[in-house]
Amino acid sequence: MRFAMTLLGAALLASPAAGQTGGTAIPTTTISQTISLGTATPGGGFPLYGNAFAEVMNAADPQMSIAPRNTRGSNENIPLLEKGELDLALVAGEPAYEAFAGIGRAPVRLKILTAIYSNPGLFVVRANSPYRTIRDLVGQPVAFGARGSGLPILARYVLDGLGLKQDEDFKAVYLDRAGDGPAMVEDGRVAALWGAGIGWPGFAAVASSAAGARFIAPSAEEITRIRARHAFLKPLTVPAGSYPKQTEPIASLGSWSFILTREDLPDDVAYRLARTLHGVEATFCRKLTQACETNASNTVAAAPKVELIHPGVMQYFREIGVVK
Repeated sequence: MRFAMTLLGAALLASPAAGQTGGTAIPTTTISQTISLGTATPGGGFPLYGNAFAEVMNAADPQMSIAPRNTRGSNENIPLLEKGELDLALVAGEPAYEAFAGIGRAPVRLKILTAIYSNPGLFVVRANSPYRTIRDLVGQPVAFGARGSGLPILARYVLDGLGLKQDEDFKAVYLDRAGDGPAMVEDGRVAALWGAGIGWPGFAAVASSAAGARFIAPSAEEITRIRARHAFLKPLTVPAGSYPKQTEPIASLGSWSFILTREDLPDDVAYRLARTLHGVEATFCRKLTQACETNASNTVAAAPKVELIHPGVMQYFREIGVVK
């Protein structure tokens, strides 16, 4: 639900909530209800990140209340933002790319609040699994993530780059809850689970299990082939130690996920959110490993176009010198 706002008079422009740019005050908004934040199904990376984001932000600015809300993920979050039923929402890179580009739909007019973390895509199998390459998984049952989330879309692009079809070359399984995937790998209902990111809960659960885990990523030659077809996917690395017993870095590819805002989120609210967020980057990083990638420079670099970043956020970025 859209938060209620009351515009304050000039007397409050000197308050800590007011932003200054070249001596010009930004009109200040008092948030009298909550700012809704759409995440995804329980057990996935978005609820983990969204809950930590809300906790850190609310502690840093007690006058602001961000309330996470479980949804079905990126593909539901985008229309909810468009209808004004969410103020903010986490959206994976591939659904964001399609929405901004108008692929399969009209282009969205949503804006970027921040890039949150990179999403190198991988498969995870049990450590004793006979499968060692993506081609080995052809014909096998594979859990590609929760329905409505961005993970199946990332997988579709990666596999398409290799000449494979997700629903034809694999026995594709789509989850009602992201958290159901690890148990399906452990008990053999699926040969592999597709996921993405550093510290992703599904991968962590399999890697922590008694059977252990092994990761399958595209080879260097496969990464080249995929990028030749889908250049918006970027080479990314999962650093060693991102998961239990993962002793070597893993090269893959993927994109950045974002927090998007509804189109009409006021500039002063977006400014205040950005200033609060980037003032607590170190705290957020200590709280959640994935959040260590949440910073202003990464947002500018990850945005498909800088014009897609919310104007209120851009005003703050100009003040701190991240953009001119």
